[in-house]
Amino acid sequence: MFKSILVPVDLAEVEVSRAAIDKAVAFANASGGQVRLIYVRSILPVTFMEFVPPDFDAEQQTDSEAKLKEVAESVPLPRERVSTAVHMGAVYNEVLEEAAKMNADLIVVGSHRPAMATYLLGSNASTIVRHAPCSVLVVRENHTGEG
Repeated sequence: MFKSILVPVDLAEVEVSRAAIDKAVAFANASGGQVRLIYVRSILPVTFMEFVPPDFDAEQQTDSEAKLKEVAESVPLPRERVSTAVHMGAVYNEVLEEAAKMNADLIVVGSHRPAMATYLLGSNASTIVRHAPCSVLVVRENHTGEG
């Protein structure tokens, strides 16, 4: 079944990713597979570079790796079956590259309920679905009818 599962995580909204992580764990448990969490950092526009300290990029990388490791430690799988990666760039490009590199069988993407802007403009999830080298499961954030 699915032995190599990739889950993009947004560290700014970990709860959106939580449902996707839970689904990935269920598949990994059923198949004895592994889960890889990936976080993609945004590229800072060149125009802002003169306003940030010289070690800003390294600090952001270290901070992101620590936060993603914390999320990984909450995944209910043996440590050897959970790994992490922090990349910098466009989310869909980096997720698709990581999926190809690790020969992923499945990408599990958490997603908000789509708004009109998302239908018109697309989203990272829809781009990943269209271009992925493997199966993709989009897990919607669980709403209880509020808001």
